[in-house]
Amino acid sequence: MVRTKTLTKNTIVQIDAAPFRQWYEAHYAKPLGRKKQAEKKYTEEEKAELPFLKKRSHKTQKKYDERQKTAFVDPAVEEQFVAGKLYACISSRPGKCGRSDGYILEGQELQFYVRKLRAKKGK
Repeated sequence: MVRTKTLTKNTIVQIDAAPFRQWYEAHYAKPLGRKKQAEKKYTEEEKAELPFLKKRSHKTQKKYDERQKTAFVDPAVEEQFVAGKLYACISSRPGKCGRSDGYILEGQELQFYVRKLRAKKGK
C-alpha cells in the first residue's frame, strides 16, 4: 500500500504486473514491458513459450493484426511494466474477506501519484 496502511476505498496500491502482461501479450500478440533488445535471436523453446512469437494460421494472424491496430499503452504505464509493478486504485469497499475491485492508474492520475510518491520518498 502506498498512501495509507489500511485497505480502504480509493487506496493507492502497488500490484504485480505479470498477469496483466501475460494477458496483453496473449490478446494482442505484442510484447509489453520487455527490455528493448536489438533483434534478439530466440531459441525454439523461447518461441514456443512466448505468445507473441507463436506461429499462427492465416485467419488467426489476421485477427491479431486487427487487434494490434488499437493496442496502445501509455509510455508511463509501459515503464511500470518494465519495472514489474503497477499502481492501482481500489474502487470498491473491501469487506471481511479482503476481496476488492480496482483499476490501473494511467494518464494524469498516474502522473499525480508518481509525483506525490517521489516527494514522499525525498523527505
